[in-house]
Amino acid sequence: MGLRSFATAHIPGLTGLAGPKAAPAPASEASSFDSLVTRLHYLPKADIKRIREAYKFADEAHLGQFRASGEPYITHPIAVAGLCADWRLDAQAIMAALMHDAMEDCGVTKTELIERFEAPTAELVDGLTKLDKLQFSTREESQAESFRKMLLAMARDVRVILIKLADRLHNMRTMQHMAFDKRRRIARETLDIYAPIAHRLGLNEIYRELQELSFQYIHPWRHAALAKAVTKARGHRRDLVTRIERDVQKAFTEANLRVEIQGREKTLFSIYKKMSEKHLSFAQVSDIFGFRVIVQDLPQCYWSLGVLHQLYKPQPGRFKDYIAIPKPNGYQSLHTTLVSPLGTPVEFQMRTEAMHMVAEKGVAAHWLYKSKGDSKAAQQLGSRWLQSLLDIQDETRDATEFLEHVKIDLFPDAVYVFTPKSKIMALPKGATPVDFAYAIHSDVGDHCVAAKVNGEAVPLRTELRSGDVIEVVTAAGARPNPAWLSFVRTGRARSKIRHFLKNLEQEESRELGHKMLAQALRAEGLALPSLDEEDTAAAQLWQDLARWAGNRHVDELLVEIGLGRKIASIVAKKLARTLSEQGQRPDAVLLTMGRFATDDAPSQGQVLIDGSEGASVRLATCCRPIPGDDIKGYLGRGEGLVIHTGECAVGRRLFQRDSEHWIAVGWAEELSRSFEAEIGVLMRNGKGVLAQIATAVSSAEADITHIAMSDDAAQRETAEMTLLLAVRDRLHLADTLRTLKRSNAVMRVWRVKP
Repeated sequence: MGLRSFATAHIPGLTGLAGPKAAPAPASEASSFDSLVTRLHYLPKADIKRIREAYKFADEAHLGQFRASGEPYITHPIAVAGLCADWRLDAQAIMAALMHDAMEDCGVTKTELIERFEAPTAELVDGLTKLDKLQFSTREESQAESFRKMLLAMARDVRVILIKLADRLHNMRTMQHMAFDKRRRIARETLDIYAPIAHRLGLNEIYRELQELSFQYIHPWRHAALAKAVTKARGHRRDLVTRIERDVQKAFTEANLRVEIQGREKTLFSIYKKMSEKHLSFAQVSDIFGFRVIVQDLPQCYWSLGVLHQLYKPQPGRFKDYIAIPKPNGYQSLHTTLVSPLGTPVEFQMRTEAMHMVAEKGVAAHWLYKSKGDSKAAQQLGSRWLQSLLDIQDETRDATEFLEHVKIDLFPDAVYVFTPKSKIMALPKGATPVDFAYAIHSDVGDHCVAAKVNGEAVPLRTELRSGDVIEVVTAAGARPNPAWLSFVRTGRARSKIRHFLKNLEQEESRELGHKMLAQALRAEGLALPSLDEEDTAAAQLWQDLARWAGNRHVDELLVEIGLGRKIASIVAKKLARTLSEQGQRPDAVLLTMGRFATDDAPSQGQVLIDGSEGASVRLATCCRPIPGDDIKGYLGRGEGLVIHTGECAVGRRLFQRDSEHWIAVGWAEELSRSFEAEIGVLMRNGKGVLAQIATAVSSAEADITHIAMSDDAAQRETAEMTLLLAVRDRLHLADTLRTLKRSNAVMRVWRVKP
């Protein structure tokens, strides 16, 4: 809810209402190693001794380095370690916090850290180290790769992100000495990445402070104006707060229910966000403050809810049970909004002590409260999301794409839906049945064809709502649709779909590369060598050829030929030269490779097009070739094979500029689908003209796939329009044009050519 605790005592006095929580201790006090040691009282002396050694190592490594404030640089690692100590992290994490910049800024190697402080500590430090020493083409690429490294290290060991968040929090607290542009850039990065990660892992205290500090640096004037307005409103509402305090205290006393009540106030950022999203003025934001009720056990949560509902009237539709249905990060509470004596809404949250620990500390609660019996639940917080990072990584090799998927998953809001067996699942707001299918299992998502929501069939792009019961319909032969990428919301679904499509494209490109290499070899008087791994001589020949081309395997070579990254004729000449050097005769080399065996080999050295080639072969939209047209194939660099007509002006220009990328292509005798042709129609305007044209096209057994017409066509006596027709071949198109010419409404019809 974006609320900030401003009182931790019992309700009388509610002294925290006077202002925000106290600022962090001065740097000179908080950053001394002695002050850190006093916060490590929960660790045995042997661990503190190892931590002291790590401090000395870091101090020597950073000797002579200073922060922008002029303080010795070592004050920063000590402060980071102190924040980790507040979570009661173990000795390895504290040591890693002290040395987290040693590899990046001081030239310390991972091997050196392993020798001095053992592998686990070294792995933590390595996970926190950016990839600044590598060369990247852009700053964004470098940043994305560093994020990927950190997030994957976090998925293996959550202590990495806890240390990183402590590092970022201290930097944000002490950023006032940096240049304005740098402060703003770091604050934006924090708001986009680190604050959502903290929220996703249930670290709500860190989440709120990172948001607040980011807001202060990104919009300093707005932050100052809101701070002034909130302080003023706090004074105006003092009487109301006091009255609510008195009423609530009396109600719980009469109910004989012992509770702890804390005052809460929305952060400035959450107020600003609400004003921006709902276009409100500050005076219209009524729920700035509220109360949190902490009880002893679960039944008392619902008991206290009843006490409050008897005291004040609840607002309809504003009750949320996050105990029965926890948030994805493990947060549990009852939320209700009541109407105060003056008619203003006031929110109350009810939770147990254990729920409060998890709500504020998230995954860090495992270390902070592990002695109180709640470690298992706290330790599992966010584990599903952390595992999903590894799943996304398996299908995403590009760092920028990986970061894009992760950002998609960093949604604070969620919907809660049910499987047909009543299992509850949390998905991001705006999620669809396809996201639900992939959340169940990747095979369910890959073979999804339809969905039912609450027993009724719905489109796959339907947005799900909390409480929906989802049933996914699958089919064995189904596969992901590229159009799904336009509406899925989870990073898991997006990465799975892209991974499948990339694999499909590679398989199609491999087959195309095989066809083109076979054609190029015929020009050299050779047939394609066997790809049977049991034929050791041929296998070695292929391996040598792939290595010469800079590929690890022959399949990779064929894919690159199909994508236009390698020229088939050059590879064929190299293969011919190799065979000649080995003394082999062309007729001794077999032509075998599954369905591309001798009987199915492309005739006359051409690559045959039948319409089933998929993403690796595209028909150029500039000329829209159809069977019967004279065609040529242009092998674009990384684009696969693009088919142009022999008369295409665009194709002729490409040929003059890049002739070596053109290959011979032809139409297969049996075609697997219809093809689109573009025609122009000059017609007389009148009632029912479009219906007459559609009837004529239908009578010729063709289909209209698209119609385009100028905006002012309806005001003219005659008008031109462009149709895309799905036809079998050139003869079918000619028959369709003749049928159209016989229509009374049509004055002229022609095929559009570039």
